[in-house]
Amino acid sequence: MIDPFSKEIGLRSPKIKDDLVLITHDHYDHSNTDNMEGEVFLVNTPGEYERKGIHVRGILSYHDNQEGVERGLNTIFVIKTEEMNVCHLGDLGQDKLNEKQLDEIGDVDILMIPVGGKFTVDPKIAMQIIESIEPKIVIPMHYKSEKMIPAYDELSTLQGFLAEAGTEATTEKNLIIKAKSDLPPETKIIPLSF
Repeated sequence: MIDPFSKEIGLRSPKIKDDLVLITHDHYDHSNTDNMEGEVFLVNTPGEYERKGIHVRGILSYHDNQEGVERGLNTIFVIKTEEMNVCHLGDLGQDKLNEKQLDEIGDVDILMIPVGGKFTVDPKIAMQIIESIEPKIVIPMHYKSEKMIPAYDELSTLQGFLAEAGTEATTEKNLIIKAKSDLPPETKIIPLSF
């Protein structure tokens, strides 16, 4: 589980039964641990971690373009499992990743990137970051949805991001990638429905 949200954003809070919970930053809409059940390994800082064969690297980044002065710090997580690398950028607000961050992120198979702007990178910056990482699959996140509270109305929509990307994409209810061989040969954007 990454960044469990609270019901205050307008969506139903998830029940957390996962062995591993990653929190990219300490804002209420990304760090709700009220519904955790059982023995959960919680990671909310940069560093190297391992749990049940899953390797996690937390990389320091910023929630804004002023090294955290406006909105604070953010942790990028790179998860290595099943011979694949999944990168979750959290609420990245930097206009670009620096060389150290790109080096620590390394090769990425699946990239989860915010695209809504205002609190994070906007669609144009998101596309530049995608080009710098060159993942096989891109999962956009943190964009405007009619299900969310009005505070998020200023975010760009998924359609705004897809227009910037110059593509149309069908949302997937369940994305299943069992092996590296299931990945597309070139970068593909796959929005998930919620």
